Amino acid sequence: MSDKEQELSSALKQGMRYLASGVCIITAQMPDGERVAMTASSVTSVSDNPPSLLVCVNQQAKLDMALTHTDKFNVNILSRDQEDLSNNCARPSQGDSRFQSGNWVKDSNSDIYYLEDALAVFLCEKKKVVAHGTHNIYIGDIWKVHVSDGSSNILVYANGAYHYL
Repeated sequence: MSDKEQELSSALKQGMRYLASGVCIITAQMPDGERVAMTASSVTSVSDNPPSLLVCVNQQAKLDMALTHTDKFNVNILSRDQEDLSNNCARPSQGDSRFQSGNWVKDSNSDIYYLEDALAVFLCEKKKVVAHGTHNIYIGDIWKVHVSDGSSNILVYANGAYHYL
C-alpha cells in the first residue's frame, strides 16, 4: 500500500467512527458442522422485494470461510443486554466457545444458530458475493424473520464505544 493509500485508509477509519451503526452477530456453519459467529456493524438492507440484506466480511475472517461453503447465514440485531456477546464474537476466533453464553437456538430448516432474544433475526440464503478490496460482500435473500417486542434498547457502536437507543 502506498503512503497515499495508507493515509486515505487511516482517514476513512477515523471518519467512519462518526457513523453510528447497529451491532449485529452474523452466524453460519462450516462444512464439518462447526458453528461460526462474528460481530459486525456493516449490515445493510438491500431491498424489500425480494427482502434482502448484505453483510461485509473480511476475507481473513473464519466467517468468510464458512460463507464460501454454505448458502445459509443469520443476522442477529443486538440489544443493550447483549454487549458482552458482541465483545465475545468480536475477538479473534474463539471457535464454538462463542456459543457458550447467550440464548442460542438452532433453526430446524437451516441448522444455523440464532439468538432467541435478539431484537430481530434475519435468516438468509446467500444469493450473491462481491469481492472488493479486503472484504467480501454477501447479499442474502431473507426467508424468515424473528422480531422481538422491542422493549430493549438497541445496541449501537460509534466513535469506538457502545451506545444505546
